Amino acid sequence: MTEFSVLSDSTEWRKCFEERLRASYTAAGLGAAAAERMAEEAWSGSEWTVAEITDAGRHAGYVAVAVTEVNGTLAGRIGDLHVDVSHSGRGHEQAARNWAEGWCEQRGARRLDIRLTEPAGELFDGYGVRGQLRARRVGSAPEPGDGITGRPMTQAEYPDWLDFEKAAYVGDIVRAGALSPEEAVRKSDRDFARLLPEGLSTPDNTFLVLEAAGERIGTGWLKHGHVPGVSYGYSLHVEEAHRGKGYGRAAMAAGEQATLAAGDSVLMFTVWGGNEVAMNLYTSAGYRIVEESRSLGLPRSSV
Repeated sequence: MTEFSVLSDSTEWRKCFEERLRASYTAAGLGAAAAERMAEEAWSGSEWTVAEITDAGRHAGYVAVAVTEVNGTLAGRIGDLHVDVSHSGRGHEQAARNWAEGWCEQRGARRLDIRLTEPAGELFDGYGVRGQLRARRVGSAPEPGDGITGRPMTQAEYPDWLDFEKAAYVGDIVRAGALSPEEAVRKSDRDFARLLPEGLSTPDNTFLVLEAAGERIGTGWLKHGHVPGVSYGYSLHVEEAHRGKGYGRAAMAAGEQATLAAGDSVLMFTVWGGNEVAMNLYTSAGYRIVEESRSLGLPRSSV
């Protein structure tokens, strides 16, 4: 029988949780310092309620939950759901998921989010994919191929690029089902103001214009040192007229060159749910899933 006991002291859970996160991030190709930073960030930002999962009085695992206000709506989060290997396959995972859903719903949550560092499997198959964080360790400077080159963006090109990127970001958020169009616009304005306070001159950022045979085919934007040793690709865009020509992988190689030139060794991207083309491209290029964000409407019967 699966039972749950809310802990007054979650120290042991936190130690176990961070160890598992660090191991997962390291296995995905991140260095020790980057894995440590990401594990710390996963812990921070929420006041977790942690319940110990027991089986006939014996420890079987943990489940951690929280409810916070997101854009005026209460949203629940499953921060962790872990069942020890010795107790796995006995229904404890599903019982813990159901307990977490009920706990959040009772506190007014209309949505439940989870961030996974392992494959979702059947347990979270009913949760819609909102996004994936992908990463690849770059061992040596690749050649973009297909005649593609990447040059620095000019000040004259920046305003139109910014308008396009903000609109594309809104579209990604809405398509993933994360926010309404109005909420997505506000989030886009806030995020770009925070990320690029000095525009094109913001330090530790690379803005590329991708060209093939002298013709502009796309753009790229990378933030270096996102976490230690990791460049984060905020955008890698091939213009619609040039898609289907094999430029996507070559454009990624240009981003990998910029990553190494900045002194980083890992390139990381987020791909929003619903963008199967990008997911397939990243998979074929060797980018592993570091984290996957999924979401479910509450109550569950409404989905």
